[in-house]
Amino acid sequence: MQISIRKSLPSFAVSLLVNAGLLCGLLLIPRFVASPTMELMLESVFSEDTPQEELTRDLDLETVAAETVNVIAGGAPSTAVGASSQPAPVAVNVQKAAVMQEVNVRPVLYDLAVPSNEVLGEDLGAGEIVGEVGAMVEGYGAAMGIVTQEIIRMMRQNRVTVIWLFDESGSLEDDRREIRENYQRVYDELGMAAVQDAELKRGGSEQVLTIVASYGSTLHLHTPRPTADIEQIRAAIDKVPVDQSGQENMCQAIAAVIKDHKQAAVRGKRKLAVIVVSDESGDDGQFVEQSVAEARAAKAPVYFMGRESTFGYPYAHQRWVDEPTGEEFWIRIRRGPETPFPECLQWNGLHSRWDVQNSGFGPYEQVRIAHETGGIFFVLPGNEATLIGAEANDRRKYEFHAMREYQPDLISRPAYVQVRNSNRFRSVLWQVIARLNPNREELLFGEHDELLNLRNEHFKLLNAEFREQALPEVSKAARAMNLNEEGIALLESVRPLRDKEPSVRWRANYDLALAQLYMFRLRLYQYLLAMDVHANHMPLPQNPQANEWNFWWGGQPIVPDEQQFERLAKAFQMKMPRDEYIKMVQKEERAAVERLQAVVADHPGTPWARRAETELNLGFGFRVADRLWDPTGRRSEAEKRVPRL
Repeated sequence: MQISIRKSLPSFAVSLLVNAGLLCGLLLIPRFVASPTMELMLESVFSEDTPQEELTRDLDLETVAAETVNVIAGGAPSTAVGASSQPAPVAVNVQKAAVMQEVNVRPVLYDLAVPSNEVLGEDLGAGEIVGEVGAMVEGYGAAMGIVTQEIIRMMRQNRVTVIWLFDESGSLEDDRREIRENYQRVYDELGMAAVQDAELKRGGSEQVLTIVASYGSTLHLHTPRPTADIEQIRAAIDKVPVDQSGQENMCQAIAAVIKDHKQAAVRGKRKLAVIVVSDESGDDGQFVEQSVAEARAAKAPVYFMGRESTFGYPYAHQRWVDEPTGEEFWIRIRRGPETPFPECLQWNGLHSRWDVQNSGFGPYEQVRIAHETGGIFFVLPGNEATLIGAEANDRRKYEFHAMREYQPDLISRPAYVQVRNSNRFRSVLWQVIARLNPNREELLFGEHDELLNLRNEHFKLLNAEFREQALPEVSKAARAMNLNEEGIALLESVRPLRDKEPSVRWRANYDLALAQLYMFRLRLYQYLLAMDVHANHMPLPQNPQANEWNFWWGGQPIVPDEQQFERLAKAFQMKMPRDEYIKMVQKEERAAVERLQAVVADHPGTPWARRAETELNLGFGFRVADRLWDPTGRRSEAEKRVPRL
């Protein structure tokens, strides 16, 4: 039944209740599902023939030059987990097919509108050169120790030209400074290796030449020609600018710098190697296969010194403070996802996600390029003090055994889409993720739904102005509830396929998404109840100077009092007694919590469990608080100076 809020209900309070009742109506009639026999599936984390080289190396090397140099083989076949730690003693996970009671919801089961999956790039497939997808290192110095060994390995066959390619984003300024302080270790150790090793002496004084380049929206070269002069290299690193566009075209820069120097390397009988330093995944992921093709044609391994990607989400947020005013801003940067396309919900039931939860893996574009070209992706842990989010300063490494079977696919995006679309279980989950996407993200989705971003901050203080601002948000919340319900219905329709899905990762994706949608349903319901309570019982602000209301997360769930329930019952002609209704809602609240707890129990020690814990901590209630916000307008002035990182 379609309800026109503006035409049918003259009172704003009643309009709030009508929309709140949309979800309440869905919660009124219980539907009991016959509990099938509980099935347990034991999944071995290791097969007996798991090769030792599949383990991710946990590296902690000194940052000073070593007196002797040991050579290790690089570019070996590996499927190492991107940021996992060493194996834990537990070797078995138990997957339980959870059986949960559901309410009597009968939405129309039709396919959600899904944007086109056209992506630039051509699948090259895995080739002869396969690199390592992740080596956990404790800082740039440790990573450079491994790079040194890789260069020495190449020097035994050819003279080498190393291209250092720096991200010009403002968020990497401190990292570039650290690279400048540590890079000389590479050349000191190369010099010692040349003295100690007769084979390397034959290469002469210019056995290793260096090029320093950087990229933002375009590629910039900072060394006129390849050089062996350490001071010139240091000066070139100092020349790397901060790009003001906020655009990081990483894939195109890699392809261009290799193409520009490939012929010179061939003429000089030199081996090309590229070292990319970046804390972002880049804004031109549609060109990832172009980068792979250029690097493979030049037989140039590409190494990355980067950060873990955000779990199932393209973005992270960095804190930036305007020095003149002290005002703090959160700037969005691109840090993921770890897969060709997101496999998690981009929505938190009220608006776009904002968390910075680590995935345990590097960004897809970087890891794929390293894997396909014989390079290594170095995961650089450590405290990123300016990163926003509960997990920004909790850079824990996921246990190897917990993550072994959750590795992402590193195939090309077109190949990934083909595989996903041929599997109904996966394709239905993708339909829900794509339909409930509030972010403008052309590469990964093509389309987005801005109306899924509900407002919970900066409402006017006066009652009449508050009502005017809140009315459209109520309408958006009612619409979001309908979409949320359609998503639940679609996911429930493929529940029988869940235990037949061979991928543990995709089963975890499904478990988390379904549990979240049940939680989001209650979150939207509580949002509408909070709106109704505030509109009808607006208190005086605690701060006499306050100028706005905000609906913060984490409040106690609202239980409708007699008056509120009477309005609900009248609007929807409900015959159910208030006590029975409240018991029904509380039962749903307990069930939503149990679903998320089941994700934690079934996928322990993984990002899926961490994300479920985050939802549990957020809860579904709201607390309303007043605030004095930017009374002098200095924040609005500072906002004009916010950089693009």
